[in-house]
Amino acid sequence: MISYILKRLLQMIPTLIGVSIIVFILIHSVPGDPARMVAGPEANEQDIERVRDRLGLNDPLHIQYGNYVIGLLKGDLGTSMRSDRPVLEEILTRFPTTIILTTMAIIIMVIIGLLAGIFSATKPNSLLDNTTMMFSLFGISMPVFWLGLMLILAFSYYIPILPSGGNSGFKHFILPAFAVGLSSSAILARLTRSSLLEVIHQDYVRTARAKGVKERSVIFVHALKNALIPIITIIGLEFGSLLGGAVLTETVFSMNGIGRFIIQSIQFRDYPAIQGSILFIATIFVIVNLIVDLCYSLVDPRVKYD
Repeated sequence: MISYILKRLLQMIPTLIGVSIIVFILIHSVPGDPARMVAGPEANEQDIERVRDRLGLNDPLHIQYGNYVIGLLKGDLGTSMRSDRPVLEEILTRFPTTIILTTMAIIIMVIIGLLAGIFSATKPNSLLDNTTMMFSLFGISMPVFWLGLMLILAFSYYIPILPSGGNSGFKHFILPAFAVGLSSSAILARLTRSSLLEVIHQDYVRTARAKGVKERSVIFVHALKNALIPIITIIGLEFGSLLGGAVLTETVFSMNGIGRFIIQSIQFRDYPAIQGSILFIATIFVIVNLIVDLCYSLVDPRVKYD
C-alpha cells in the first residue's frame, strides 16, 4: 500500500509539470498585455515598458517559465499582478468558499443521485424508472448557470427566502450547492441504475432472497456494495471537476471562491494568478483521484495494491 501511494505521488510530478507547461503556453497565447492593465489607462508607453520590465514580461518565454518553476520549487506561486499579493495567499483565502460549495454539492449529488438510481434499478421500465431517467436526462442537458439563475428567480425573487449571492453564511451556499449538485446527481443516477442492474440478477443476490433476507438488505447490503466501484469513481471525478467547474456558479452567485478568482484573473491577464490557481486545482484533483483509488480496497477486498 505504501509503495503504491509513493508511486502515485511520484506520478503526480510529470502530470503537474505537463499542466503547468500547457497553461503557461495558453495564457501567453491569449491577446492582451497585462503590463498595460497594471499600468492603468492613463499610462504612456514608457510607463508600460517599465512595468513590463519589472514583471519580467520582456524575457524570452523559456526564461519566464524557468523563473516560474524555480519559484514553484520554493513553494512560491508568484505574486498577483492585480492585487500585488502572493498568489498562494489569495488562493487560500478563497479556498474555504470553494471547498464548502463543492462538499455541499457532492452531498446533494450523492443523496439524490443514489436514491434515484436505486429506485430506478429496483423497478426497471416502470413509470418511476422512466420518470426518473427523464429528469436525469434533463439534468445532464441543463446548463448549471441557467439552473442557478432559475433558482435565484424562484427562491430569491418570487419567494424571497434565500439570498441570491455572497458567501458570508450557510444560507448563501444553499442555492449554488443545489444548482451544481442537481446537475451532477443526474449523472450519478444513471450510473447507479446501470451498475445495479448488472449485479441485481447475480446468483448471490438470488441466494440472499431465497434465504429470506429482506429486500432492503438485499439491495443496500448485497447488491449496492458490489456496484459501488464505478459509483465511487464518478463521485471522485465529480468532486475534482466541481472544484474547477465552480467558475460559472461562483460568478452567477457572486461568491468569493477560486472559480471567480480565476475569471477575474483572466479578465485582468494576471498570469501568475491564473497559473497558480489552475495548478492548485490540478493538484487537488490528482490527490482526490488517489484517495478514490485507495477507497476501492475498502469496498472490494479483491482489489490489491502491489
